[in-house]
Amino acid sequence: MEALTVFILCGGKSSRMQSEKGLVLFQEKPFIEHIIQAILPITDEIKLITATKEYDYLPYQKIPDIVLDKGPLGGIYTALTHSETEFNLILSCDIPLISTELLSELISKHNKEAEITIFASESRMHPLIGIYSKKVLPVIKSAIDSEDLKMMNLLVSIPHQIIKIEESENFHLTNINSADELNDLNINLS
Repeated sequence: MEALTVFILCGGKSSRMQSEKGLVLFQEKPFIEHIIQAILPITDEIKLITATKEYDYLPYQKIPDIVLDKGPLGGIYTALTHSETEFNLILSCDIPLISTELLSELISKHNKEAEITIFASESRMHPLIGIYSKKVLPVIKSAIDSEDLKMMNLLVSIPHQIIKIEESENFHLTNINSADELNDLNINLS
């Protein structure tokens, strides 16, 4: 694949985690640093979608949401609006187990005819670990304008590709939304 920009969606109210999700510590390091570590072997073209100053210690461009309170769709809209590459890797900030290998698999299996490429197992889809084309901007804008903010509704309206993964691989793609989920993760890894 030609040039690729990576956007990490750091926004969100994090009501269940009670703190800035990307900065929650896992194995003594913030989630966001685990994610960046997985990305760096692929590219250093990383941008953070956030308005909070808490990420200022990281040397990457921070971009606030263009349209506030529109969830992940709003973050993706902001990312694609600011992107200078046709294809963009969009990641949520709460996936500390993501690996370079899985990201490389997503990129290598991406079919350029697809405007969105994501992972899915039998039980789960992972729309916030995906490749998104700038071409989807008008569809996302329309969805935001009509308050249709469900990621799955976006997927079905756009030519997309699903890369099948085994149920066991879901573990590495799991997003951590609460202190209980973080505790479960730590228990499963110990």
